[in-house]
Amino acid sequence: MAKIGDVCASKIDTLSAAYNGKIDYIDISAVDNREKKITQTAIVLAKDAPSRAKQLVEHGDVIVSLVRPNLNAVAIIEEQSQNLQVASTGYCVLRCNQMIYNRYLFYFCQSETFVNSMTAQATGASYPAVSNSIVKNCEIPLPERNKQKEIADILDKVTGLISLRKQQLAKLDELVKARFVEMFGDPVRNEKGWNTYALAEMCDGIGDGLHGTPEYDENGEYPFINGNNLIDGVIQINASTKKVNKKTYEKHYIKISQNAILLSINGTLGKIAFYNGEQVMLGKSACYCNLKDEVNRIFVYKIMKTDAFAGYLEDNSTKSTIKNVGLKAIREYRLIAPPLSLQNQFAVFAEYVDQQKQTVQQSLEKLELMKKALMQEYFGQSVVLLKDCAV
Repeated sequence: MAKIGDVCASKIDTLSAAYNGKIDYIDISAVDNREKKITQTAIVLAKDAPSRAKQLVEHGDVIVSLVRPNLNAVAIIEEQSQNLQVASTGYCVLRCNQMIYNRYLFYFCQSETFVNSMTAQATGASYPAVSNSIVKNCEIPLPERNKQKEIADILDKVTGLISLRKQQLAKLDELVKARFVEMFGDPVRNEKGWNTYALAEMCDGIGDGLHGTPEYDENGEYPFINGNNLIDGVIQINASTKKVNKKTYEKHYIKISQNAILLSINGTLGKIAFYNGEQVMLGKSACYCNLKDEVNRIFVYKIMKTDAFAGYLEDNSTKSTIKNVGLKAIREYRLIAPPLSLQNQFAVFAEYVDQQKQTVQQSLEKLELMKKALMQEYFGQSVVLLKDCAV
């Protein structure tokens, strides 16, 4: 074991006040905490840079966000630039010496061991943060350097496969979008001249759930769902979902057709799920659209997943802290209506692609579990917290 500070440079040079050229500034929001990559930098003149633009970083440096350490914004400086690369003082910059391989350190800084250590030592209720010294006084397992590289190479391979699966999922989504445009054109511009109808004309009924709080029953059989239960076409029921008993369910019963789509209209807008006969009770943030038999709901679902529909919901929402879209706006939304035979043809294609997505998604989940297990194997040891260090 070794302290991170003992295997990294003790000092990072800072930007000179006399420098007048351009810099690539890595601010505190530049790192994607899910992908562990720098996704954006700002090219600015040094004289116009924010006061926190201080730390001169180099190719291969590991940067760790000191702010909200539970979010684990960690990245490696991968790109080389013609400009000076400057990181915010909101990062701890770790420049490895000969004792440690930088990608090994990079993965350690993503481990639960490290994250839990930082989170436990963060101070500040509304803006929790740690200091450079807390990061550098964290202990890291330190096998021989060739073993470190071997570990990092294995994790690189698994991470690469995870990235590949995510790209495959994105490309399958793009394939469905491309097929939609090929068959129907842009649903807003409607260059193919399809008939258009208000959503209300394509439904036998549009409404929402209970405006209020039902009497919950922990032994009840009927989940009480809202918009946050509608995820990627499926009604998601989990351990935190409240339930009601049969009496309450029947008191507030709403007839939802087998050709219905559920849509979130309160809070997070535009989440969608197909209704497949589940015995659930709706809350007010879940809107049901009982589509007519001559409308294919997969076709409508894909329209509701477009940026245009998302923009319509946003434009017609209340501008309060918790956004809400009224049923009137939902009923008035106009959709193109190609012949049902074409809608069905597209639905068959979309369902086939969804089956391929499920296969890829299952592979992705297995790879993520594999990576988690490997991370635990390599970095799962207890970390020594040197809480008496200077901050």
